[in-house]
This record gives sequence, C-alpha cells and structure tokens, in this order.
Amino acid sequence: MSSIQVHDKTFVPYISAETIQHKIKELAARISVDYAGKKPLFISILNGSFIFSADLFKQLTIDAEICFIKLASYKGTRSTGHVITSIGLDTDITGRHVVILEDIIDTGKTLHNFLPQLYNQQPASIRIAVLLHKPEATEFEVPIDYLCFSIPNKFVVGYGLDYDGLGRNIGEIYQLSE
Repeated sequence: MSSIQVHDKTFVPYISAETIQHKIKELAARISVDYAGKKPLFISILNGSFIFSADLFKQLTIDAEICFIKLASYKGTRSTGHVITSIGLDTDITGRHVVILEDIIDTGKTLHNFLPQLYNQQPASIRIAVLLHKPEATEFEVPIDYLCFSIPNKFVVGYGLDYDGLGRNIGEIYQLSE
C-alpha cells in the first residue's frame, strides 16, 4: 500500500484490508455467541458503515435482520457538531434486541443524540458495534460493546469512510498524512 490522494489531501496506509477482515470475523463470532437464539435487529448507520455492516453481516452465524438509517455530522474533515437525520428508522424495535452498527465514533455526539430515540421505543436491549473509535476525540460517552479498532484522533478514509464524498470504495483504511 502506498499513499493516496483524495481531493486536496494525501493519505498514508493505516489498516490493511486483511487486518480489517480478521477483526470483523472475530467480532461476528462474538456477536453470534451473544445473540444465539435471539434474532437481533442490526441498525446500520449510513453512509459510512455500509461496507462494515455488509462484511459483518455475512460473517454472522445466527438468524438476524438488518435495516439502515442515515445520520450525519461531518463536513470535510471535521464534525459539524450538528446531527442530521435524513432517513429515519421505519422498523418497530419494541421488545427487539438491537445492535447498532457504526463505522466510527469520534466525538460520540451522533449516537449520544440518537440513542434516546431508540430507548423511547422500548427495545429489549441495545448494543453498539463499531469499526473505529477515537478515544482522544470523545466528548459524549457512548457504550461501545463491540469494537474492532481504537485509533488516534487523526482523519481516516477508506472502507466506507469518506472525505467529502470520496474514498469510501478504498478497501483499506488510510490516515491523513502529517
């Protein structure tokens, strides 16, 4: 892997496709054990988590359902601080075991604002599975139950993560060059 250019920024290799797939397989095995016989509903938060969600879902060995919602708080390389819901949840989650699938948690604001809406619908349980977490950037604590990678507070692209719309289709994760 060599450096890449996305818009006006240079990114360097950070996490290989093989490493990502290995972690996702481990995570899916844990979730499959935890939810055996429960038929959980996975809620994938678009746009960034679509690749993570698809790869994780393929590795599950349990009966499960998946739906998608769209929440956003990024513009360029920074969080705007405002969470926008552009496609809402259209599935009844009352009494269901719910697993939220998120590509990245940095400030935590997106899920911090979204979780109360879910709890109001009285699910049996809610757990959160995350590809990447930036502990240094966290301002709003959210309970991460399943985590693939903790990373430094640097901007990343690839594997579903974008920089102003580009870079999602890169199979690895790249970090902004210093």
